[in-house]
Amino acid sequence: MDNTTKKKKYMLEALELAGRGFGMVEPNPMVGCVIFKDDKVIGRGWHKQFGGAHAEINALADCCRGHSFDSHGASMCVTLEPCCHQGKTAPCTEAIIAAGISRVYIAMIDPSDKVAGKGIEQLRSAGVEVKVGLCEKLAEKLNPAFIKYSKTHRPWVILKWAQTIDGKLDGASPEHKCISGEMSRKDVHKTRRSCQAILVGINTVVADDPLLTARPDKGKKLLRIVLDNELEIPVESQLLNTIEQGDVLVVTTEDVFRAKQQKVEQIVNKRAEIFAAKGDSAGFCDLDDVLSELGRRGVQRLLVEGGREVIGAFLKNDLADELNIYIAPKIYGSKGRVNISDALAGIDLADEFLDVQTGLFDNDVKIRAILKEY
Repeated sequence: MDNTTKKKKYMLEALELAGRGFGMVEPNPMVGCVIFKDDKVIGRGWHKQFGGAHAEINALADCCRGHSFDSHGASMCVTLEPCCHQGKTAPCTEAIIAAGISRVYIAMIDPSDKVAGKGIEQLRSAGVEVKVGLCEKLAEKLNPAFIKYSKTHRPWVILKWAQTIDGKLDGASPEHKCISGEMSRKDVHKTRRSCQAILVGINTVVADDPLLTARPDKGKKLLRIVLDNELEIPVESQLLNTIEQGDVLVVTTEDVFRAKQQKVEQIVNKRAEIFAAKGDSAGFCDLDDVLSELGRRGVQRLLVEGGREVIGAFLKNDLADELNIYIAPKIYGSKGRVNISDALAGIDLADEFLDVQTGLFDNDVKIRAILKEY
């Protein structure tokens, strides 16, 4: 095995390690690290928890855990440029230099304002040999939301829905309400934990009275958002009465906000927030304005679990970045009330998928499709 093949093998292992942080590290990026010396791996690590040690620090600690490997003169493969600033943890660049690492192979440059090449510059200034670009495309696929937010300060928008084989989103009777199976629902909650906010429309709140939490939450609390053009949210809804389980943001239009001050007061008295968005030509909340506001609030990953109208609005306005579709082996026929084809009418996405992945959850099929690149 030549040197290039070995380095790629170690970087691929670092990418696999990075993926283990999904649902736990966000809004930080997922990062993995492998340290090797004399053709032998001496340390492995990944970013495990938001606010916790970064991948490089965990890999360096692994070099000394239970054995006496010396990191001096070793090489490192890391999936993202090491940080060089003091945040919740100390700069990784300083730890790498102090450990005597002689070569660092970086998959991709960190696009965030605080790093953006500064980590590489600091390492090189200390005499560390740095190479960038090994498995770069794979590293970019790992953290698209982090990349988009770093460049645009707007959230990565994930549209999620469950449907039957014949495209139904809902059933006419209670026994047909839940389309996907238990394993699919667990996967949805894992995705919720990876996001900072979840959004639905008012019709979903009125029909289902959802909590919109991640279960189990594992310490993650979502900002719960309702698109409510006419301020119709029931004051007795679970959302407005469970603020301790996650903040609630009710989004309405500027005109309705001014016209319904009594309802505004009722919502605020429940300790929820209201954002008065610009109205579009049809009198609905301007979704572009909503996403800009969420970006200002630091929302990097937004999960949209709305119904037909909300899904259609995001797609028609070209505001979706990713689709998560769960297809259950069921046919509702006339027992189904809502069809996904209504939301997709007039929309052609066939040529826009950049990456498609499929998974099986018991009998359900999940399709994950990326629509945009940043």
